[in-house]
Amino acid sequence: MKITPAGEVEPEKLSGVFSAGENENRNRRMVKTVYKALLRGVETEKLGKLVVGTELEWWYHGPPQCQHMMKMLTGESTQKGFKFRPRRIRAVGERVIVEGWEGVGEYWVHVWRLKDGIIAQLREYFNTLLTVVLRVSEDGDEARLWRSTPWARVQGSLPDLVLAI
Repeated sequence: MKITPAGEVEPEKLSGVFSAGENENRNRRMVKTVYKALLRGVETEKLGKLVVGTELEWWYHGPPQCQHMMKMLTGESTQKGFKFRPRRIRAVGERVIVEGWEGVGEYWVHVWRLKDGIIAQLREYFNTLLTVVLRVSEDGDEARLWRSTPWARVQGSLPDLVLAI
């Protein structure tokens, strides 16, 4: 997907089979484009139809008044209320983890899951620290894939959750 100079969203032409690395790069680009489109003020209805599946599984942890991304994706809110500026993005398999902050009290993490280049799930964490682990055995062995930025860890007392994938 790309954004034209006129602010229109165009779907990416997909063809062939992708390797794991190519798939991660494609997913990362897709999610980055969502944030760029939101910052540019692209209509969320148009954006949603191109990148979000017919049913989006959504999960949220944080203060009820801070459910900003879901409100933007559904068109309930505009970008004027809150601006997402990603500071760190990492693709891991079919998931893309995005982290950002705007001063004290506005720390967020989004974990997007894509299927065939379409967003199928969003986990939105606001003012919540996150560690993402990969379960590698039935015995409970795991590998840490991602952890909230150390900066966020020193900004006072925030809940700290673990997401096992």
